[in-house]
Amino acid sequence: MAEPKTILFPTDFSHASDAALQHAEALAVQSGARLLIVHVEEPPLAYGGGELYYGLPEPSSERILKMLEDVKPSDPKVSFVHRLTMGDPAGEIVRIAEEEEAEMIVLGTHGRTGLTRLLMGSVAEAIVRRAPCPVLVYRETSEKLSSGRPQVTPV
Repeated sequence: MAEPKTILFPTDFSHASDAALQHAEALAVQSGARLLIVHVEEPPLAYGGGELYYGLPEPSSERILKMLEDVKPSDPKVSFVHRLTMGDPAGEIVRIAEEEEAEMIVLGTHGRTGLTRLLMGSVAEAIVRRAPCPVLVYRETSEKLSSGRPQVTPV
């Protein structure tokens, strides 16, 4: 029997990620795929002197795992698994997509542009450039927030 198709759904627990889950779930239902729900924790930043900068207090691994377990499809017929990993978010998502032979990656993005995007970097853009499969990016924009209509950007 063939392995079930896999749709990789990365989450950063943001509102944009939550909204993209609906799209990932609908695609999983249509194609009979399982959802692989992934969260990538970034390691703490190291400075030149070797000391680590943790910024705000890091949530414990148990708390992050609980948050991840709370991200699940609303349709009980959709098969899903969770994976928590640490590293560079875009690099880990691409690696997992390759390893799992994902049919597609569905992710939410904040839709930042200009200086904010330049300063923050764009995990979504890096995934789109390096992914071994199609990527559906659900972009939340100020227009969407005011109109209440989702905007899906196929890539």
